[in-house]
Amino acid sequence: MKAQISMEALILLFSTTLLCMPIVFTSLRAQDDGDHTISPYFVVSCPDSTTDRLPLKKTSAEVTISGVIADVTVRQTYCNEGENVLEAIYIFPASTRAAVYGMNMTVGNRILYAQIMEKEAAREAYEEAKEDGKTASLLEQERPNVFRMSVVNILPGDTIDVEMKYTELLIPLEGMYEFVYPTVVGPRYVSPSEDSASSAFSGTPFTSEGDPPAYDFSIRANINTGVTLKEMICPSHDSVSIKIDQNTATCNLLSKKEGNRDFILQYRLSGEALESGLLLFEGKEENFFLAMIQPPATPTDADIPPREYVFIMDVSGSMRGFPIEISKTLLKNLISQIRETDRFNVVFFAGGSKVLATSSLPATMENRQLAIDMIDEQDGGGSTQLLNALNTALNLTGTEDYSRSFVIATDGYVTVEREAFDLIRTKLGEANFFPFGIGSSVNRFIIEGIAHLGATEPIIITEPEEAEAAAEKFRQYIQYPVLTNIASSFDGFEVYDVEPIAIPDVLAQRPIILYGKWRGEPAGMIHLSGTTGYTSYQESLNVGEHTPSDENRALRYLWARKRIEMLDDYCMLMNQHGGADSILIREVTELGLKYNLLTQYTAFIAIDSLIRNEGDSISSVVQVLPLPQGVPNEAIGGPGGAYLSEFRNFANDKSEGLTAIKECYPNPFSETLNLLLYIQKEDLQADFRVEITDITGRIIFRQLLTNLKTGKNLVLLHLTEAKLAPGGGVYIVNLISGGRQLAQRRIMYLGD
Repeated sequence: MKAQISMEALILLFSTTLLCMPIVFTSLRAQDDGDHTISPYFVVSCPDSTTDRLPLKKTSAEVTISGVIADVTVRQTYCNEGENVLEAIYIFPASTRAAVYGMNMTVGNRILYAQIMEKEAAREAYEEAKEDGKTASLLEQERPNVFRMSVVNILPGDTIDVEMKYTELLIPLEGMYEFVYPTVVGPRYVSPSEDSASSAFSGTPFTSEGDPPAYDFSIRANINTGVTLKEMICPSHDSVSIKIDQNTATCNLLSKKEGNRDFILQYRLSGEALESGLLLFEGKEENFFLAMIQPPATPTDADIPPREYVFIMDVSGSMRGFPIEISKTLLKNLISQIRETDRFNVVFFAGGSKVLATSSLPATMENRQLAIDMIDEQDGGGSTQLLNALNTALNLTGTEDYSRSFVIATDGYVTVEREAFDLIRTKLGEANFFPFGIGSSVNRFIIEGIAHLGATEPIIITEPEEAEAAAEKFRQYIQYPVLTNIASSFDGFEVYDVEPIAIPDVLAQRPIILYGKWRGEPAGMIHLSGTTGYTSYQESLNVGEHTPSDENRALRYLWARKRIEMLDDYCMLMNQHGGADSILIREVTELGLKYNLLTQYTAFIAIDSLIRNEGDSISSVVQVLPLPQGVPNEAIGGPGGAYLSEFRNFANDKSEGLTAIKECYPNPFSETLNLLLYIQKEDLQADFRVEITDITGRIIFRQLLTNLKTGKNLVLLHLTEAKLAPGGGVYIVNLISGGRQLAQRRIMYLGD
């Protein structure tokens, strides 16, 4: 009897709580709509022959490297093996330095070349083609390193190829050239306060940890350096074929199912010293140059001031497993090696932040061991609140007369890149920022952006054994800067629109790059000066010794891409009153249109002139992505152990009404939950998913629902490993489709 009374009392307590909370639930729903519609989620396979849920069959990349410039052609092949007309949406990454200058689409034996248009106009043209039954493809930029490809009116039996072309500059570091081809976009954490429109690409389905990609991936690189190659390696993949013949080489990826991590190709030229160089291109209306000037040798007698280090460690769910083990090895190595005259602190962040101490500690053996023990306790879990962590670190009291450095170790799986850049920009006078990217497919945009703004070097660590070398590299950077107080000048060479305007300090053996335009004759001198250690440094290039070449036509794209980077990549493009800076946005847009480049405000659109779909409805599917190698299921926010095991349709049900969650039972629930859904025909045009949240809006379960039919559908969910509160609580079941929350029910969990 006592147990029965306590159970009734508990149910009464929950019921009273619900009755007293209507305003809280309303506000939560209002703010969570955006969060729910832009979160990554797991996909479950259901047998359905009518809709092809995996239309992307393969991606191939053909890479041509000539000198220091890489030209890349990416081909995506879409096939519709189902019975319904498709719209396929695919989110994919590229290099942060990529200048995307072309796209075409092949339908049957016809090649359709894309036009560059303002983004809104391109989207409108795409939607019009969709309505008219014309096959169309649209390439948009979500981030400088994240793109969205949309292909519509893919008829049953169709095979459609879409090609994208881009170019980028390869800059050697410590004499090593590196080409990186990112293959998959990692899941991004999106906080409820973020703008859902700007982060919409984050609402992407993923397979579970360890599952291979659903599509084939191949890449072939052809290299012609003009100088004898000393060595070439592919540290990211073992299944490659590399052939070297003096100054040319090829590299082929042999396996078709390894598109779940960055493809990294590194090579070194023979000879100890790298030479400075100049590339010239003479166009019909504009001439372009690119100067690559080698810095001096690293000084060994630099005066090293006492330093204060603040180590910021990402311990969120996406870091769980080998990424956090890499981070532990790295930070323990760094902390164990700092000098006793230095001071340090550690900030850990996931959904919240915690610190080792309220102010920096002397680097005694005892304090360093205290930090190492605390680092060892971390295992990864929760969301990725990077901005909160940066604010926490920046608000820590600094040590007077100490040079301050922030060291950030993260996979960068967030969507607040530009907000972080703005925060760092306002604090540049107070500290340097050194980012370490941890993992097999990190968000290079934020890692490279932090380094760019902080005038430092980005360091990417993809394997545990790389951590020690990375730590040593960092110590060299911070203790022995290569060149400071750098200035450039031009004598007898008429230049304009030179980028960058100001040259940051050089911390490593990386050449200084100057992009620009020139008028008149290619003659005169380019001078570079600076300070290395206690010594003045000057280097010059004789322009007259170099001849313009049509082979350097990529310089117009590279210059424009660099200009866009300086204007837009690392900025919010907000004016002093908080509104969008229309002047800068217009400048970036015009650069994209003039130089045929993809930007945040321009897009490529290709439309077939033939009407191919005579009125059949279109099923929109978002291509499922593999989780990057080493990234755990916790990165998605839902537990891998909660799953869907039964899916039933009631095809003969004739009832009508709005899409709704008709029943949730048992309620209160324990290990399983049945959902009886009614689906309206008009809502079947987009994918459905169910999300269960606690009353704070934290998602504890997320599942894609495929194979739904008009009418009633019964779904059985197993929640034994969902992150439920041990003492019980109130939870909310949300039914979401096409970016809209269509239904919501409240349920109770009575606890263990």
